[in-house]
Amino acid sequence: MANGYRSGLEERIAEELAAKGIHVTFEGAKAYYTPPIKTRSYTTDFPLPNGIWVETKGRFTTDDRQKHKAIKTEHPDLDIRFVFSNSNARLSKGSKTTYGMWCVQYGFPFADKSVPQAWLDEPTCSKRWAAIERAGRKTS
Repeated sequence: MANGYRSGLEERIAEELAAKGIHVTFEGAKAYYTPPIKTRSYTTDFPLPNGIWVETKGRFTTDDRQKHKAIKTEHPDLDIRFVFSNSNARLSKGSKTTYGMWCVQYGFPFADKSVPQAWLDEPTCSKRWAAIERAGRKTS
């Protein structure tokens, strides 16, 4: 895809934020987390200026969900929010659980197709920035 985006949704969100005067760098922030075996890093799609991290998802795979549960466990104060193509999509063919239901269960705010203006309007928070700084320190 153009400009390094891997999906149309990522590209559309970048354009939307730019049109609203919100300057972000795609995949411009990273947090280190440790799954059971080794340290990995997670690079958020859109780190907003107020410290909210926006992750866009068309498909929300098992690996994605496990990764975000591990990050939430290790960095509970990181403010990661999801923008889905469709939050009513099921986790798998036979599942009764939707992407949105999973987010509610694990405490992740989410939206469909667009970053809500309310997220953009939220003020900067020192707790958010402290969490980002802690998460950015490599531990091993």
